[in-house]
Amino acid sequence: MEKKSIGKKIASLRKERGLTQSELAEKLGVSAQAVSKWENDIAYPDITLLAPLADELSTSIDLLLGDAVEAETRYVEKKERKNYEDMIMKIRVIDGGDNVKVNLPMPIFDVIMKIGLDNVDIGGKGESLKDVDLEKIKLLVEQGAVGKLVEVTSEDGSIVEIYVE
Repeated sequence: MEKKSIGKKIASLRKERGLTQSELAEKLGVSAQAVSKWENDIAYPDITLLAPLADELSTSIDLLLGDAVEAETRYVEKKERKNYEDMIMKIRVIDGGDNVKVNLPMPIFDVIMKIGLDNVDIGGKGESLKDVDLEKIKLLVEQGAVGKLVEVTSEDGSIVEIYVE
């Protein structure tokens, strides 16, 4: 098995998160050309950027630099968890060429649970979310589950993903 280069990992993770090179560059305070050079293995990120880069790509520095494969969903021990109020639910809807991303702090997610998801239409795909059990997602998060918790592919090929970080 061939080892995946750092540049290819950055490109793959960036695309999985639905970010453009320019968006990632802006978040890290570098140029889009720098990100392009990383992804094409022409240059490497500065060591001081590894932690913010891994954070933006929702991975660890170890996984970014090493051969390990990260599970999409993982369990975090209670003593190592973020506070529930500091966690973010990321909902991504991919429909043809459209890519809609919504980031919800968990306290806002709680409000949405109270009003019901049937009142919220994300990217015109509220139908894809109506069968998602929000109470179970909240329970999973409270018990330490993070990462990709839900992936729904509808009959028309649109994809809805729910991550919690």
